[in-house]
This record gives sequence, C-alpha cells and structure tokens, in this order.
Amino acid sequence: MKYSALSLLRAGLGGHKDWPRAWRDPDPKPHYDVIIIGGGGHGLTTAFYLAAVHGVRKVAVLERSWIGGGNTGRNTTIVRSNYRLPQLHALMELSLKRWEGMSDEINYNVMFSQRGALFLGHSDSDMLQLAQKGDAMRADGIDADLMTRDQVARLIPLLDVSSTARYPVQGGLIQRRGGTARHDAVAWGYARAADRLGVDIIQNCEVTGMDITGGRITGVQTSRGAIGADRVGIAVAGNSGRVAALADLRLPIESHLLQAFVSEPVKPMIDTVIMTQSLHCYISQSDKGEIVLGGDPDAYPTYSQRGAPHIIEKAAAEALALVPALSRLRMLRSWAGTTDMSFDGSPFIDATPVEGLYFNGGWCYGGFKATPGSGWLFAHLLARGESHPVAAPFRLDRFETGHTMDEPGVGPMPQNR
Repeated sequence: MKYSALSLLRAGLGGHKDWPRAWRDPDPKPHYDVIIIGGGGHGLTTAFYLAAVHGVRKVAVLERSWIGGGNTGRNTTIVRSNYRLPQLHALMELSLKRWEGMSDEINYNVMFSQRGALFLGHSDSDMLQLAQKGDAMRADGIDADLMTRDQVARLIPLLDVSSTARYPVQGGLIQRRGGTARHDAVAWGYARAADRLGVDIIQNCEVTGMDITGGRITGVQTSRGAIGADRVGIAVAGNSGRVAALADLRLPIESHLLQAFVSEPVKPMIDTVIMTQSLHCYISQSDKGEIVLGGDPDAYPTYSQRGAPHIIEKAAAEALALVPALSRLRMLRSWAGTTDMSFDGSPFIDATPVEGLYFNGGWCYGGFKATPGSGWLFAHLLARGESHPVAAPFRLDRFETGHTMDEPGVGPMPQNR
C-alpha cells in the first residue's frame, strides 16, 4: 500500500488512530499444516519462508504475548558472520547475505546498516587469535581485515589507544560487511510479510501442553484452546527448556540472562560496532543516537529477565575505559534477554525424538544476527522433514556422538560449564 506525503503527515498528527493494521489478528483455526511456537524473529522468518519458498500457507505462529516482545526486542542488534569454525561460517554467512537483501525481500525497511564490526585485540595472544580467525574467514570467502593500532585509532578517534590505557589496544579484526539493524523492524516486517502470504499470527496465545499420540505430535493445547497440527516447530529462544518440557524433552541447554543498556541520544560519535572478546564488551550507536552497551551474561540460570546490577557496572566500566568520552552520558534504560546457552556455543536446528516436533534454539549470543538464516533453514526442515546441508551439523544429539562445535567466546562462561 502506498501513501502520499500528506496522508502520512495526517496519520502522524492524528496519533495513529486511523492507521490500518500491519497484519491480521485472526482467531486460531482448528488445524494447521505447521504450527510455529514463538513469535520472535526466528519464528516469523520460519513462517515467512515456509509460505514464500515452500508453498506451505496453512501456518500459524503462536506467541504468548506480543510480536517481538521477547529476545527479538532485547538484544544489541549486532549483525556479523565473523566466526572461526567452518560450520558457523556457512550458517552465519548464509544469514548475513539474507540480511543484505532483507528490506527488499519483505518490502520493509529494517534499517540494516553495514557500518563494520570490529573486534579489538589487547595483547599478543588476542592478536594471534584474531589473525587466525581472519585467516579462517578469508579461506571461506568471508571478508576480514587485520588492523594495526594506528588503523584502529583512525577508524575510531574516541577510542583510548594510548600507552596508559586501562585496556591497551594493539590492533583489531574488522568485518566491514557487519553492522546493526532495527530489531523491532525485523519482527514487524516479517510479521507483515508472512501475514500477506496467509500465515495466521496469533498473539496472546500461550502453549500450555502438547498432544502426543503414539510418539507423534498431533497438536498443542493453548490458552485459547486446542489447535491441531501435522508438524510443530519450537522457536522460543530463552524459554526453550520450558516449552520442550511440555513434550517431556530435556534439552542440552541452560537459560541465562544477557543484559544491555543504552544512553541518552547524542550526535554521531561512534560509527562502527566495537567488540572485545577478551572483555566481552559491545559498544555501538543506534540510528536514534543512543550508545548501546552489552556485556557478560549473568552467571546463573534464570528466566527472570531482571539482570544483576554488577553486570551493568562491569560493562559500563569497560566501555568507559575504552571510550572515555562516554563518561559524560546518562544511562537511559537497561534490559535483559533470556538466552539459550548450549555448552559448545552452537545452536540446534533439528528434529526431536517426538515425531513431527522440531526444535530451533541454543543460539547463545548469536540469535539476532542469525535471524533470516535460521528461519530459512528451519523452514526447509519443517517443509521437507530433512535438514538443509548447512543445518545438518547442528544436531541435538551431537553431545552424545562427540560432534561438538566449540567456537571460542560464544558459549557459556567458564564458571557455568
């Protein structure tokens, strides 16, 4: 639907009262070909690709609250594919390429900004690991540039690279195709696009039980009644353990909080995503001007979404040491997302022991950046009943078979292992 400048102005001044719905608000049907549990980015992209690519239109997305109210709206919005292992290269590069065409594909501006994603090196050991990661990335055709301290200083003038810095900077590794996106826009855009293909997006519909007969799932029980389905996919991020327990499944994950916070908005001062694996600190600036900060996960399993203050204090201290100019800003708000932490730092996209029930989760810190690739691969699995070659390594039984994928810095903290 196209709008004139005058109609947009009128709608804005009218307080959005007469704006049409971006997607329908349907009642649940008695039966669907596929039910996706979870109305976040991964669930919505899965539903969209089921309809758009595989022609499966009788699909429902069940969300217990509102679209994008979970981890999709509780992250630091970073998008990148700068991993070391080839399996994660294939997965995250698939996702990054879909990010690059996402706004055109779903006809919705997700504000994807390829401003670059820079990992800082603070020691000889850091620089060796970054050089090795960069070599592994380039070997798989992924962009990566190793930078000297002077190059980093020119890129980020406000960064403290002096000899007296609390965390000395020796250089860094940048992926220039990395960047950020608007998390809410991703959820809204895919919700609208899936709805237009006939997908039912049902909010305020909590799954409370699973109907399983003879080892096969036949539907789910919800707060809005029973709904039948031929296949069911779980994509609920930090609530995976609780939802899987409804089918008497125990997943190889723990749920931990990952906090973030933003400052008051200011004029542009940081135009690159700054990351440091040694400190586990993230710094970027949003399109609204807010400085976005993230840090370590809380060190204990919980579903509370209420982070511990000392985590915020640690992240703030590290950020101020790296960019002292941030000390003049006031914190605007903070939040916590509940993340599925697998014990090798890699996700799962696989069938469960219950026939017709599939699982997508265990994304640790990488859920948002993997959104379109995750949906593409999960839709393939749900539509065809077999894993896409890129998703094949991310099996639920890999700990039993010894085929783990240990990517340094992306799994649980050492004290949680």
